[in-house]
Amino acid sequence: MKMTTMTTTAIAALVAGAGMASAQEVRFMCYSDGNECEVYEDVLGRFEAENPGIDVVIDVVPYQSILENLPVQLAAGTGPDIAKVTDLGGLNEYYLDLAPYVDREYWEESFGDTLDWYRAGGDDDGIYGMHSQLTITGAFVNATLFEQAGVEMPGEGATWDDWAAASREVAEATEASFPMAIDRSGHRVAGPAISYGALYFDDEGNGSFEGFQPFAEAFVAWNEDGTMARDVWASQGGSTYQDAAQEFINGDLVFYYSGSWQVGRMDEQVGDFFDWQVIGSPCGPAGPCSGMPGGAGVVGFEQTENPEAVAAVIDYLAQEDVYAEVTARTRNLPAHLGVAAAGVEFENASPAAQDALNAFAASLPDVSPIAFAYQGYAGNRAMFGITVERLSQAIVGELTVAEAMERAEDDLEAAMAEAN
Repeated sequence: MKMTTMTTTAIAALVAGAGMASAQEVRFMCYSDGNECEVYEDVLGRFEAENPGIDVVIDVVPYQSILENLPVQLAAGTGPDIAKVTDLGGLNEYYLDLAPYVDREYWEESFGDTLDWYRAGGDDDGIYGMHSQLTITGAFVNATLFEQAGVEMPGEGATWDDWAAASREVAEATEASFPMAIDRSGHRVAGPAISYGALYFDDEGNGSFEGFQPFAEAFVAWNEDGTMARDVWASQGGSTYQDAAQEFINGDLVFYYSGSWQVGRMDEQVGDFFDWQVIGSPCGPAGPCSGMPGGAGVVGFEQTENPEAVAAVIDYLAQEDVYAEVTARTRNLPAHLGVAAAGVEFENASPAAQDALNAFAASLPDVSPIAFAYQGYAGNRAMFGITVERLSQAIVGELTVAEAMERAEDDLEAAMAEAN
């Protein structure tokens, strides 16, 4: 059976001509790092005006709901029609394949390799998600504290040890509360771990923690000696996410390793309180100065009663002019290749924010191929959780680093067996 490609206009005409008494409702579960949901609401208001047969309802939820509640809802068959997600490959079994409803050539030319992050692997060539925010991890530095301390920032090619030493010196001289912090997230420590030799895959392409221990030893030691803000990892249980953005915004933190999605927050909340800048990812003893790519995407779910309408909404957001507008207004790095090539003038961004976004974009070529592969790996969500739980146990002294890594390997083996 041949599948025909339908444009957004054709789908809207089909929906409008279906003879239904009321519009088809499409529920969109959305979380914001900054103002994403607000911008989507505005943009999709125009979509609704152009497509009166479709009513889009945006349900704004905390990010934790996307991580914890959404998978449960999908498993129970009670999920939304559309959601903004970060577990790109891990939720593949629930995705609606948009390929029968959209222009495949346009999507492949526009989104390139990020389409693979949503696929199940193997021969799967479906189109499941529009990557709405391309992100990369990296460090925010309080430049004012460095200036006050009279300490020169480490230059290009500086290592994690170089930055740790400099941050401790600055914190001591300025009485800042914390030299360094990394978000409590398995994704966030992945780039640094790769820089220390983590491979994340075995010879057969299965998930592995081989090579992770050198970073684990360094990270636990930094938490023990006060280099890292210990409570970020030690005050939470399980795999619960915790960031240190507020500590940086308050001027209490010298070096904060997070990611490009925080630029808008820094721009709005730091203001002229102090000067800040982005320095990318430090290098490690294994060589690469790698961050971790990632981000969020908008996907539809096959349990929807209105697949054509769902595809129409997502395809509208994927059009170059709409995508460029959303990118500029939300101050996110574009995954749309056409938008990236044309360049983005980010709205209401200070010079510091513009410089920060450019710095993050400039660090993309340094990202290790392992990091790109890990981001698209369907088992990465389980590995992220295992990483956080076992590293935290080593930090609080429940396990030695060696014991934590042994438990992590056992956890991963069990997770893979369950998944299979």
